[in-house]
Amino acid sequence: MLIRRAALILPLFAAACARGPRVHETATFAPPAPLSCVPFARELSEIRLAGDAHTWWRAAEGRYARSSRPLPGAVLVFRGTRRLPEGHLAVVVRERSPREILASHANWGSGAARGRVHQNQPIVDVSARNDWTLVRVWHPETGQLGTTEFPAWGFILPPVRRSPEEIAADVPRAARAAASA
Repeated sequence: MLIRRAALILPLFAAACARGPRVHETATFAPPAPLSCVPFARELSEIRLAGDAHTWWRAAEGRYARSSRPLPGAVLVFRGTRRLPEGHLAVVVRERSPREILASHANWGSGAARGRVHQNQPIVDVSARNDWTLVRVWHPETGQLGTTEFPAWGFILPPVRRSPEEIAADVPRAARAAASA
């Protein structure tokens, strides 16, 4: 009887372990090849833009809706700065509050984090006008919110709306597709 129960439970346990992180779980993983944020954001969001991350805001004009409010699947576009010359892109998975989102993005951090995909990482709006033009980002290496404030343009809205669960489940596929592109 015990062996029969184990035979039934073991496959369920293995399936649960094999799934990716759920929408509320943070995770960092290495894709098949190191990624930059641009191809990963393009695959996960289905926003078909090219060029350095900081150029996406202007490139989206007339092609995609833009907003100062997060929406699942939207791309938060970081401005180019001395510290981030090419800018950065992060895809919204879920809005936790009006000033905090969970996002998935690639190539955030340095050292071992470079080229990796970070799933469901908190990003906090610290702008004076609550308009997402200044943000702080989760720092995977330390496991806490970073102290640096990064300027952002806002959000490019996705062409197709998806649920947070659909976006979170699509992260591994997007990483594989971006790595092979």
